[in-house]
Amino acid sequence: MNRLDGKIAFLSGAARGIGAETARLMVEAGGRVAIGDVLDERGRETVRGLEAAGGEALYVHLDVTRADDWAAAIAVVTARFGGLDILVNNAGVFIAKGIEESTAADWERLCGVNLTAVFLGTRAALPALRERGATSAQGSAIVNLSSIVGLVGSARAPLYSLTKGGVTLFTKSTALECARKGYRIRANSIHPGIIDTEMGAQAIAARGESDIAAARAQAGAAHPIGRLGTAADVAKGILFLASDDAGFMTGSSLVLDGGWTAQ
Repeated sequence: MNRLDGKIAFLSGAARGIGAETARLMVEAGGRVAIGDVLDERGRETVRGLEAAGGEALYVHLDVTRADDWAAAIAVVTARFGGLDILVNNAGVFIAKGIEESTAADWERLCGVNLTAVFLGTRAALPALRERGATSAQGSAIVNLSSIVGLVGSARAPLYSLTKGGVTLFTKSTALECARKGYRIRANSIHPGIIDTEMGAQAIAARGESDIAAARAQAGAAHPIGRLGTAADVAKGILFLASDDAGFMTGSSLVLDGGWTAQ
């Protein structure tokens, strides 16, 4: 089991799905967890569940596209828990439209949540991560949620692919900048295949099949392992990258795709 004893983590977009499952595993591993989202009641419900399981958890309202929200959220977390060891930039949106069908508003929405938010969150969290990393055995950690289409192209969601490709390279650049400056902060990205979550359901619907059950079966079969991924599959990977077990990993891409990109 990866241990996070004494670690403090902040996860964006974690009211549900992969983020909520990651928060649960982090609490089980001994971490203290804060989650930020715009889904306030869902987020508070998630935190209540974490606390009922004996964990220390906090919910803060966070619009990831707003710098002021990020500054306020990090301030609340560090005041409550005394610092920050782990940032998980998990928030994301999915729009499946071709290039010709996409609007400027579609791009602005995707860019705001999938790209700008990662920059804003990283910038806001760096001072706190740097402070804790200076005295941590393996330093602090940033984990950015990218996608398999941040590594290969997407025929159905080219603009989404563009944003996730940006996350991939920003992660590598963050790792290099932190190393150059002597910050003991590791930065890695994670690349899920199609995951059985609400966003995954959107990706499956984008295949254009009228029979959703058939579309799910096709999407599962497209992964050589023969099934869709689960939130737990991805959460375990995030937990690893956030833990000291990944102490020699920075600027890396962890692919959790059931073999999709091996084809």
